Amino acid sequence: MINGWVMYDWSNSVYQLTIASTIFPIYYNTVTRHSGNFLVTFFGHPFINTVLYSWAIAAAYLVVAMISPLLSSFADYTGRRKTFMQIFTWIGALSCGLLYFFNGSNIEFGIIAFTMGTIGYGGSIVFYNSFLPVIAEPADQDRISARGYSLGYLGGVVLLLFNLLLIMEPSIFGMPSGSTLPARISFITVFLWWIGFSQITFRRLPRYTFRKRSKKENVITNGYSQLRKVFKHVVISKPLLLYLSGFFFMTMGLLTVMFMAATYGEKALGLKENVLIPTILVIQLVGMFGAWLFARLSEKYGNLKALIFSVVTWVFVCIGAFFITNAAGFIAIATVIGIIMGGSQSLARSTYSKMLPVDTTDHTSFFSFYDVMEKLATVAGTFSFGIIEELTGNMKYSVLAIALFFIIGLAFFITLLDLKSAKVPKAETMKGGYRL
Repeated sequence: MINGWVMYDWSNSVYQLTIASTIFPIYYNTVTRHSGNFLVTFFGHPFINTVLYSWAIAAAYLVVAMISPLLSSFADYTGRRKTFMQIFTWIGALSCGLLYFFNGSNIEFGIIAFTMGTIGYGGSIVFYNSFLPVIAEPADQDRISARGYSLGYLGGVVLLLFNLLLIMEPSIFGMPSGSTLPARISFITVFLWWIGFSQITFRRLPRYTFRKRSKKENVITNGYSQLRKVFKHVVISKPLLLYLSGFFFMTMGLLTVMFMAATYGEKALGLKENVLIPTILVIQLVGMFGAWLFARLSEKYGNLKALIFSVVTWVFVCIGAFFITNAAGFIAIATVIGIIMGGSQSLARSTYSKMLPVDTTDHTSFFSFYDVMEKLATVAGTFSFGIIEELTGNMKYSVLAIALFFIIGLAFFITLLDLKSAKVPKAETMKGGYRL
């Protein structure tokens, strides 16, 4: 069952690497730029191409944030969390495949397909994450979460290596150089990989539910009711409130960096795909090491100290990115990002899982709240990135603003660390003996 769960990281991470982080952003910038003109028309309205791209991400995650409580309600009371995970997987994978037909002249089609792919990915993760406390004991969750992220980085790298060869050496595959066909074929490979390997997960995960729906409960509205209950619990639980506040601002910065890194390198620094794609590949390779490293750090020093270390590093990364001007600086910054990216995400997920109240059975509801926070943070981060570029005309100021997000998150985590040493009331005892 655990092996099946981590295999979903292997299958869906190709979306993050090929579509969200590397090949599609570069391809999008290329086909939407005409003789130095970055303006595109979307349903009759002009936008800077990268602003439209960042806002498409924001729109996708806003949709997921709005509907995930409804979906978690069905998951809790019908036992069909795996079914909804499958539905979103098909939506995401098919949309990625449809990007094959995007050529720059049909900007509306391309943005909608990309947005639907992002919705599919984000929606499936809601249910994927909710399986963690089901399949693993609290003491094992750091290790298993890190294993999932590590396997995901590896899977993304394997497919990216093939697509990198396809794009850099198209003649090997009988395609002319300078054609957009190799990049568009890479979108098809994401569809095939994501759908194919996810079947291993779906065969092994249980059709699990903790309890049946009461006759008095409405399955349509219950998810939002559960979200309100979780929110009320968070408000009165100071540790959870501090943690989720810090998590929100950390995620604002982290996922915005992940989505916009290749776009920043291509547009702000003028780097080409022969530099950008291998650099993103390096991020994935060191990301596997980063997930393992931070799991070890959390075992030795506790989750919070490891998270604080990662956020401090993020602040310096963003400040450094503002000043870089060449490929060498971009590669150096990207290497550090790779190490802390996997560690930050893995620890954030497993730390929250440990902090769930010991007497709760509504894991999906609590993880729905977590995922809503993550999605709203992505909305806020990517929308802010686009707004700042729109106002200043320079993506570098958007990157500098991300450092502020991390600093705010850091303040919450440090406050929680100070609270950790205080006596915790019995009702607030967290899983893992409050070993954070």
